[in-house]
Formats: sequence, C-alpha cells, structure tokens
Amino acid sequence: MLEAEKTNGIGEEEKAALADLATKTRNGFVKLMRKYKLDALVAGVGPGYIEAQPDLIPFGIFFGGLKGSEPKLIEIAYGFEQATKVRKPPSL
Repeated sequence: MLEAEKTNGIGEEEKAALADLATKTRNGFVKLMRKYKLDALVAGVGPGYIEAQPDLIPFGIFFGGLKGSEPKLIEIAYGFEQATKVRKPPSL
C-alpha cells in the first residue's frame, strides 16, 4: 500500500500490461465472438452450489459478452436461472 501511494497511478509497466491485454482481447475474445456470431460465452466459475447427493458441490456460471451486450447477457442469465432453478441465494 505504501509503495502504491508513492506512484501517480499507472506506470509504464501497467500501461504495457493494459495494452497487451487489449490486443489479446481484440485478437482472441472479440474475434471469436464476431466470427461465430455469438451472443455470449459461458464458463463455470465459483462460488455457488449445485445439489449432489449427499452434499452440495460449489460451482458458479459466468456469462461473458462483448462491450455493450449487458442487456442480452442479463436476459440469457435470467433465462438460464428460470429454466434450471439451481440457484440458491447465499444465507447471510
């Protein structure tokens, strides 16, 4: 934290990493989405739970899309949630 306070935010190393990430995103994720005309990519992540006998197994699901596709992603995620009924809200 102290070292971070000594900077003005983003240095050359961070700028280079962001530029590299932007290039890889354009040449990977964006290219894939456009080539196959995909609305979303789905990946398993955590946390969450799915019922398996006799225990609950942690899991989660991620819906990713292109910039500006949030309304479509929400629609897809909501449809998945309603179709599967596997979501269990966390107990607080």
